[in-house]
Amino acid sequence: MDVPLWLWFAVLGGIVAMLAVDLFAHRRAHVIGVREAAAWSAVWVAIGVGFGAWIWFAYGAELGQQYFAGYLIEKSLAVDNVFVWAIIFTFFAVPRELQHRVLFLGVVGALVLRGGFIAAGSAVIDLFSAVLYVFAAFLAFTGVQMIRTRNDHMDPSTSKVVRWFRRAVPMTDTYHGQRFLVRRRGALLATPLLLVLVLVEVTDVVFAVDSIPAIFAVTSEPFLVFTANAFALLGLRAMYFLLADLMHRFIYLKLGLAVVLIWVAIKMALQVDLYKVPTTISLAVIATVLAVAIGASMWRTRGQARVAAPEPEDPPFRVATAEEDAEVTTAFRRCPLETAGT
Repeated sequence: MDVPLWLWFAVLGGIVAMLAVDLFAHRRAHVIGVREAAAWSAVWVAIGVGFGAWIWFAYGAELGQQYFAGYLIEKSLAVDNVFVWAIIFTFFAVPRELQHRVLFLGVVGALVLRGGFIAAGSAVIDLFSAVLYVFAAFLAFTGVQMIRTRNDHMDPSTSKVVRWFRRAVPMTDTYHGQRFLVRRRGALLATPLLLVLVLVEVTDVVFAVDSIPAIFAVTSEPFLVFTANAFALLGLRAMYFLLADLMHRFIYLKLGLAVVLIWVAIKMALQVDLYKVPTTISLAVIATVLAVAIGASMWRTRGQARVAAPEPEDPPFRVATAEEDAEVTTAFRRCPLETAGT
């Protein structure tokens, strides 16, 4: 695939512009409702699908199908990521109006991180094609483990990252609006929102370890790998607010994702020396498995309404009172701290 340098810059510029639009649209902290989340989700999906249609038209059906296969894998794995975020936000009792800021910065960090992963993965594959066997074995192992632990959920109270952060970083035990750092009596302190952001970024590293090898199983083109990842990630924030209260209904999603990972592992192992599975078949298998898993989940849980995950009775952090807000200043300029709604 011959991708001119100007196209790389155009795509990167478009992504930065879209992030800027999203940040401007949500510059004030507020609770994002289902209707707003659905509208933004539709916008991001339309952009991702539209870009894939352009790839299909400009570079042919084969590369277009590779993009859509990668986009579908990344989007479906992102749903599982969304549910982990819901558990994190619930455990730490993060006010809903503050969650978008964390997710926005989390996605920006994920884009940069995955760009590095993709560049490294492409270089390694070019030098040692046999590494695909390692990727395939890892994906198969991950799929089997996902089946075995499909009913387990992340427990932030046992997180080593949380324990390390609270030992190593001086911090408050209250949320101070959208601030990640504040000063109290001259001392620089992290707020719980920074801890939540760090945990979100770490969980994305874990998901990237699965998703990047998985997408290399359906396309070896760095441009397609990056763009499929990027356009899938751009819609994650809206997807979170749309689906977070429905996590109890996706009961077969992990099973479906596990089957997809095992399938792409088999495809990756075969394509090294034996047989290259046609992209049309691969895309059809991935789409069918995910459609069946989601459809069966919705059918099995039909009639169940949206339910927000219950917050712990004694959450580790709380929102600062007006008096506590008055005791601190912003981290880098000496002025009274604004409230979360400003």
